[in-house]
Amino acid sequence: MNRDLRILVVEPDPERVRGIIAALTDAGWSDVKALAQISGLDRSVREFTPDIVLIDLTNPDRDTLEHISFATQTSKRPVALFVDQTDDALTQAALNAGVSAYVVDGLKMERIKSVLETAIARFKIMRQMRSELDAAKQALEDRKTIDRAKGILMRQRNISEDDAYTLLRKTAMGQNRKVIDVAHALVTAADLLS
Repeated sequence: MNRDLRILVVEPDPERVRGIIAALTDAGWSDVKALAQISGLDRSVREFTPDIVLIDLTNPDRDTLEHISFATQTSKRPVALFVDQTDDALTQAALNAGVSAYVVDGLKMERIKSVLETAIARFKIMRQMRSELDAAKQALEDRKTIDRAKGILMRQRNISEDDAYTLLRKTAMGQNRKVIDVAHALVTAADLLS
């Protein structure tokens, strides 16, 4: 596990902050900044640029989750949220807000290291899944554009689908471009002319 992590701790109780920082230091992490109010989360994230955010709250509310959601969506970092009590709706809202680890029954100092490591691992898995989903969506959109371009060529030149794709590919190679770029240009031009 990376020992050079920058960790932002959100905890209103100064005594608890000292305990959390001590536990993080014992786990090998010393680059820690503490924040007393969740309302300052976005600014602190921008200024401190932490690798992970640890939030310890007795009972989070919707405003808290909005701050978390904004901070995690704009910067894409794992968040570990420790709460004393919850319900199903709040748990789901926390996960939707981008929380990587949602730990009920409060923060236990002896669990900090394992929870943060789990949050980081889960965050990486989710980021990889999002990346793969985005790539699959883009491939599908590209396929649709290429199919439209082939259809245009088939109608305009009265050629087969294979010949239309061969023409797209040959044009792309001749112009040192990707097939999707040529297909996109053809579809755009056809839309302008129709």
